[in-house]
Amino acid sequence: MTDDRINPTPQAVAGMVGRQFPQWAHLPVRSVSWEGWDNRTFLLGDDMVVRLPSAGRYAAAVDKEQHFLPRLAPHVPVDIPTPLARGVPDEACPFSWSVYRYVSGDPATRENIRDLDAFARRVAEVLKAMQGVETNGAPRAGPHNFFRGGPLSVYDEDVRDLLVRLNGRIDTGAADRLWQGALSSQWMTDPVWVHGDIAVGNLLIRDGRLGGLIDFGSAGIGDPACDLVLAWTFLNDHARGVFRDEMGLDVATWQRARGWALWKAMLTLASGGRTHPAERAPRDIIELVLKEAASEPVNPQDLGLAGRS
Repeated sequence: MTDDRINPTPQAVAGMVGRQFPQWAHLPVRSVSWEGWDNRTFLLGDDMVVRLPSAGRYAAAVDKEQHFLPRLAPHVPVDIPTPLARGVPDEACPFSWSVYRYVSGDPATRENIRDLDAFARRVAEVLKAMQGVETNGAPRAGPHNFFRGGPLSVYDEDVRDLLVRLNGRIDTGAADRLWQGALSSQWMTDPVWVHGDIAVGNLLIRDGRLGGLIDFGSAGIGDPACDLVLAWTFLNDHARGVFRDEMGLDVATWQRARGWALWKAMLTLASGGRTHPAERAPRDIIELVLKEAASEPVNPQDLGLAGRS
């Protein structure tokens, strides 16, 4: 895939901020040490960040975050970004963009988390709190969030292609069986809020504990299975069990969650894409979900009635 993302310099972003928000023109703009794929992020002074969509396909997140983050914030038991201003397209960024209050903390790693079980429990508490927020007017899964919270079938053609491309590199027979199982159920209760990208780079640690959650660009309402992939990308076996118990979701939802983890890991492996240094390598994620799926046969009666256990 051609990388068509913008890559403005801190100097260009400082100029843009100065033109649109002269009250902040004197503040320094600095790059961050780690940023995701969908956005370019810069520190503005000591307590703000500038967040720019890196390409047009990510631009819809700006209005969504501006509108819904204040609605979510009172209910989420960790810090999340607070919108301070909305910028308009500029020579440094051809899309709308945002200024947020800075959420302090470092991306989650095994080294900076004091107790991995407690961390898993806290992530579950945050996700359940989001799921409890009313959804009136909230955006359902769709192109705006790459169908996070929507049906896995959207990515079936991708997975068919990936199975061919990865033949001989992974156990494609087992991967196909896992994928078919993941497609065999759906979320049958009311849609709930999902973050859409529960990854270590978005989970911020302060004093050994989870203190913040950032990057709500993939948020929407639907099936919470997509928010469970941390179980395999980062958690160890025991913390994974804690996370699963705390979430209280049924077998079919976890089966779909493994489908989400498999799709993303296969895509990353096939494309040679990068992962956060604290996360498992894509091949290791694939092997882990395949091993777990093989040890947990699913009763057909459990499928098609997915919800809370």
